[in-house]
Amino acid sequence: MSTVLVDKKEDMVMRLVHYFITNQNYTPIVVNGVKNEVWLENMDGPYRIIRISSNYIHNNEQFNYDISKIKSIMHQIKRKTLSFKVNTLNIFLDVNDRVNIEDTKDISSISLNNVNDIKKNNIISSAFPDISSNLLDNTKGIDLIINVTNDINEKTAKENKSYDNVFKPKKIIVTNLLIIINVLIFIFTFLNPSLLYMLADNLELVKMGEYYRIITSAFVHANILHLLCNMYTLFVIGSQVENFLGKKKFIFIYFASAVLGSLLSLSFSSGFSVGASGAIFGLMGSLIYFGYHYRLYLNTVIKSQIIPLVIANLALGFMVSGIDNFAHIGGLIGGYLSTMAIGASDKATKSEKINGWIVLILLSIFLIVFSLTK
Repeated sequence: MSTVLVDKKEDMVMRLVHYFITNQNYTPIVVNGVKNEVWLENMDGPYRIIRISSNYIHNNEQFNYDISKIKSIMHQIKRKTLSFKVNTLNIFLDVNDRVNIEDTKDISSISLNNVNDIKKNNIISSAFPDISSNLLDNTKGIDLIINVTNDINEKTAKENKSYDNVFKPKKIIVTNLLIIINVLIFIFTFLNPSLLYMLADNLELVKMGEYYRIITSAFVHANILHLLCNMYTLFVIGSQVENFLGKKKFIFIYFASAVLGSLLSLSFSSGFSVGASGAIFGLMGSLIYFGYHYRLYLNTVIKSQIIPLVIANLALGFMVSGIDNFAHIGGLIGGYLSTMAIGASDKATKSEKINGWIVLILLSIFLIVFSLTK
């Protein structure tokens, strides 16, 4: 019934791309300056990058040149996504038999000539054991094109809907409520300065049983400038985190960051400590973690705004006296770990969440024991 002929290599490409996108959640990525190649990415997959090449490799020199080109592109991906390692499955569909295909660091190269090779290849079947049962089969010509197109479009539509749910503007409530609470408490402490010392973080007083200071210290500020700087930053950063992750997750991240910031401050600082900056740094840490999972949308913002803001503020904290940088560092770590524990929308894996909880709990216990026994 089909009158459309599909080249053997095109047929292989469509079947592979269909499987990796619809079954393994890989996403096509645009790589400039390449022809007859498909690049796919899934940071949680057995291979971070899959590259499928239809170009003819006729000798070892051309193979080595091709590998060097892949390494160059991998370097760009590492730099763009702030990654230290990018393991790649390099699939050739047209290789001269005399070419010696070898693996190199972080690149596993294989040659496939037909659909049966896909199912029989040990490297691809061990990484993707369900490929034999989920690879499109018994479909040719126009039917293959239609099936692949429809399935990928359906998958893309679901992902776009998921992204829309995450990024569409929502009503910001918790951030505004926290700002109001901080302002009201500042007014009370301004009218009654003794409240400032009753709520501030202090190791000796916490050791005496006033554990509430670990939380209350994040809601008091030393002066109007301190309050205004923190509330402005909370408004800007907090609105984004609340919008992306939702109100319940935002509350957990905020308070987890405040607690971890206070604990690290107790562990390495002396005197009284106040301010919401530890919790706010936690929101920055949360955005860094979230942005890594959604780097297609936020990579530029994370690299050009959030990370420089974190570095600049930490550097300022080390250079200017009177700034509790340990609270900032503790909050930053707390925000990152707490977001890992509860997951960044539907992007986090179960093992990643478990690891986040384990590290967050163990670090909290360690800081409690260390600070209260030093």
